[in-house]
Amino acid sequence: MNPADLWHSLLTDDVARDQCASLDRRMREARLTFGGRVLCPFLRPFFLEAVDEPRVTAAAETLWRLGERVAAAALEDDALLQQLALTEEEIRLVRLDPGYGTASTAARADAFLLPDSVQFAEYNAESPAGLAYSQGLAEVFTDTTLAARLRESFDVRFYRPVDAILDALLASYRDWGGRAFPPTIAIVDWREVPTYTEFELLRDAFVARGVPTVICDPRDLDLTGGRLLAGDRPIDLVYRRVLLNDIVARRDECAALVAAYEARAVCVANSFRCKIAHKKAFFAVLTDERWSRLFSDDERAVIRRHVPWTSLVREGDVARDGVAIDLIPHLRNHRERFVIKPNDEYGGTGVTLGWDTSEADWDQAIANALAEPDRAWVAQERIAVRRETFPVCGLSTPLGAGPSTPLGAGERGVEMRDMLVDFAPYIFRGTVAGYLTRLSATGLANVTSGGGQVPAFVVTGRLNS
Repeated sequence: MNPADLWHSLLTDDVARDQCASLDRRMREARLTFGGRVLCPFLRPFFLEAVDEPRVTAAAETLWRLGERVAAAALEDDALLQQLALTEEEIRLVRLDPGYGTASTAARADAFLLPDSVQFAEYNAESPAGLAYSQGLAEVFTDTTLAARLRESFDVRFYRPVDAILDALLASYRDWGGRAFPPTIAIVDWREVPTYTEFELLRDAFVARGVPTVICDPRDLDLTGGRLLAGDRPIDLVYRRVLLNDIVARRDECAALVAAYEARAVCVANSFRCKIAHKKAFFAVLTDERWSRLFSDDERAVIRRHVPWTSLVREGDVARDGVAIDLIPHLRNHRERFVIKPNDEYGGTGVTLGWDTSEADWDQAIANALAEPDRAWVAQERIAVRRETFPVCGLSTPLGAGPSTPLGAGERGVEMRDMLVDFAPYIFRGTVAGYLTRLSATGLANVTSGGGQVPAFVVTGRLNS
């Protein structure tokens, strides 16, 4: 019996109702909420078998190294920057010297874990969210009676990315030349974002380790006398969670942060240069034969195995496997094989799944992409995905279409749902430090568009059937 089957076998109606109520209460007490709703409506973790851990780690850490290399190379090659389709203002910002070499102190590789592969869907190189939530959910689930029963048959562990992100931030600060010990950290983002509770969790954890930390809105920063101030408090290190898109769009409100960055008055992680690899067109660089010289033979093998073929949506020929393809007719003729997405969005905004849309809507998506060359869109080949059955607590908010089987009745009823499983390793300064695992009943797996999050447990050992 595998861990999931064992866990499900323990879910009698009474146990399920009791555990749903208990988990809901404990998640709210632990501030594991997103925009006011609990992060995890599901009644079991995702189980990563320990034998699969090395291949996940190797692929994700290689992707981080490729991101850092492309970011460095693009600063020396205008043609490569053009391929990544950065805007003029983004180019200005990434050309500012941050004072240290690491572009992405924190990154996340959004992927699907398959029996014989890891398939990357996107690379989030810009201060990805969810790491404190992931650890908090694991801590809540590990104290359940169900987890205790699981540990009778399996060795179970989970990652603690909160300590790892602090260590990574401090390492980048030292590389920058920072001398304060400990430095004062500001977690910087808009005060109204739905992830604010995560900032509170991170602040409390950093302070508990002896590192003074505040949460600050970019509008409350000021550059005075060569120091960046949050109120009247000097800041040494900015943990930047405000996105570069917002820094560009709300330039006046972020002026103090940008001025301090440019003047080297503060260390900022992630640096603005993370935006280079954060673009969806990063995968187009990885899979474009024109740029293969940037990578070793081993790295090209990793790309072929784990990264879907990707191209900017533009008129004309593109090369694939040494063959010229007229891209736009190719996309129209093979709708079921491609997804079109904006070069720089999050939360599933603007994504069109060719296999899940009509021919007319697909043609319109192509037309929209061609009409916005400055914004830039990419076409990406469809990848295999993972699906598993999860118990879902009380469905007061629909999770989307999909088959379900009632497990319990009553106020806290539970249903078994077939869910898409997005498995995303966090990589901090080149080292895997944990996982974000999101579930969805639709083709897009993210919390912003209505999905949910579960903790990931690494399990060793197996029961005899």
